[in-house]
Amino acid sequence: MKYLICGLGNPGIEYELTRHNAGFLVLDRLADKIDSTFTPSRHASKSEIKYKGRKIILIKPATYMNLSGKAVRFWLKEEKVAIENLLVITDDIALPFGKLRMRANGSSAGHNGLGNIEETLGNNNYSRLRFGVGNEFNKGQQVDYVLSNFSPEETDGLVLILDKACDAILSFCTIGINRTMNIFN
Repeated sequence: MKYLICGLGNPGIEYELTRHNAGFLVLDRLADKIDSTFTPSRHASKSEIKYKGRKIILIKPATYMNLSGKAVRFWLKEEKVAIENLLVITDDIALPFGKLRMRANGSSAGHNGLGNIEETLGNNNYSRLRFGVGNEFNKGQQVDYVLSNFSPEETDGLVLILDKACDAILSFCTIGINRTMNIFN
C-alpha cells in the first residue's frame, strides 16, 4: 500500500517556523522520528518512509501555499497513489492552538492551500488533518497572524502536538481514516 502525505506551508527560511507552516513542521518531525530526510524533487521536497509494510511518501510543496494542488496532483499520479490514500496536513485558525481534527473530506473553509488542491483535483474527497493555530488576531490581521512565528508559550508545547500529529498520520496509514478519526478527534 502507498500513501501520499502532503504538509502545507511555504518554502523559505522566512516562513520556516510560522503558523502557516504547521504542515511542514509536522512532516519534518515525522521524518526526524523515522530518520529520513527531505530532498528537493519536482514541485516539492520529498521523503519516503516505510512503516508496517506501507510506503509513505511525504511531500512539502515548493509551489507556495496557494498553488499546492500542482504538487499534490503531480505526486498522486507519479506514485500512482489512490486519492483515498492522500492526507493533507494544514494549519487551521478555526481550531484552538494544539487541537487536531481529522476529516475524510470537506470544504476548504477558506484555506487557500486546500482550495487550490480542491480546484486542481476537481473534488474535495481527500482526507485532511487540521492543526489548530488559534485565532489571536484583530480583524483584518489574519494574514499577519498566520505568517508570524508561534509565541514562546506555544513553542514550549509544540513538540508534543507535533508528535500527536505524527501518530495520527501513521494511524491513518495503518488503520484507516474512520478509526483514526475516532482516536484523534
